[in-house]
Parts: sequence; structure tokens; C-alpha cells
Amino acid sequence: MYDGGKIIPGLIIFVGLMLFAFFNNAGKKVEAPVVAKPYGYKECVKPVEYMRDSHMELLNQWRDEALREGKREPVEVDGKLYEKSLQNGCMHCHTSKKKFCDVCHQFASVYPYCWDCHVPPQEDMAMEEAK
Repeated sequence: MYDGGKIIPGLIIFVGLMLFAFFNNAGKKVEAPVVAKPYGYKECVKPVEYMRDSHMELLNQWRDEALREGKREPVEVDGKLYEKSLQNGCMHCHTSKKKFCDVCHQFASVYPYCWDCHVPPQEDMAMEEAK
């Protein structure tokens, strides 16, 4: 009635199949994607580690300040002024959405909603502006 002779081997095969992917990839190093460096700039508004981990927090803070509180004054970093804007700030330096944003977001399986409202820059025009 309980078919213990079939259930136990079936469970062992099931667990083995589920753990195969884990054990098959255990210890293998996954390389982070290489993104295009900003054209003509060596620094960002925050350190690279912060931007890599928390850039969405910064963008959300800038959005809230600029759109909801009306605080649109530029951010000064080491004597350079940066606009609180995705398109006029970030994308002024990072001229290619495909080579910069999409590379990391696809690697991390993250699909931000930035481009629901913003228009992705045309790379050739952005490169001319950055020069």
C-alpha cells in the first residue's frame, strides 16, 4: 500500500537532481561584468564601491529632492558640479545605457524602472556632449 521500495529511491533521486546544480558549480568563481568606463571622467559623485552597491538609493534620493521637494541645486564633488538627474547627470558621463547600465543589471537579473519614464540616451549624441 505504501510502496516504500519506490518512494525512498525516488526521494534520493529527487534530492540528487536538486543538489546537482549546487555541487556542479561549487567553488567556481563568477566574474563580475566589465562595464564601459565614463568618457572623460575619472571620478563619480560617490566612491565606486558605494555606486556599485547603492546607486539606486542615491537616484531615489535625488528624485525625491528634485521632483517632490523642488531642490534642484547641483551636487559639488571636488570642485565639479553634477546635476541631480539621471539623464543630465549620470548619463552625461556614462554615455551608453547598453554598455554601462544593462551589462550589470542583466548580470544581476535586475530590471529597474528608470527607463519607464526616461528616454535612453543616443550614444553618439551623448559622446559629443561629453567631449
